[in-house]
Amino acid sequence: LNEMRLSEIEIERGDLKIRVAGKLNHIGNAATGQPFVGLHETKAPHQQELAEDKGADLHLHPGAVKSPMVGTAYLSPEPGASSFVDVGSKVSKGQTLLIIEAMKTMNHIPAPKAGVVKKVLVENKHPVEFGELLLIIE
Repeated sequence: LNEMRLSEIEIERGDLKIRVAGKLNHIGNAATGQPFVGLHETKAPHQQELAEDKGADLHLHPGAVKSPMVGTAYLSPEPGASSFVDVGSKVSKGQTLLIIEAMKTMNHIPAPKAGVVKKVLVENKHPVEFGELLLIIE
């Protein structure tokens, strides 16, 4: 959607109809028009941390590492292994910081510069969005 500057797209083939929108304003059952029962908005721990960061806009930080794709973040190379990096880790340019799995492909996310990891803003095995902050390197 972002690449083609679309706000939404709809594809229809036979009885199947798929609609993808850039911003979801309503959550509910399309068949009945009723909202799903029991759903409520919550902030992920890293979003709460960002909100509590005294107004600093980390997206503008020169060491901000943002997700280049939508997928699932993995902080270690395999289950049970140590994380690629932790807060305080020294990293070199090009070093793998984490993996984002998208469409069954494991994409290594490299450090854009050398430095020290100051914040890890994602959790292992959690979904990430395009442009979402992953880490801060100083």
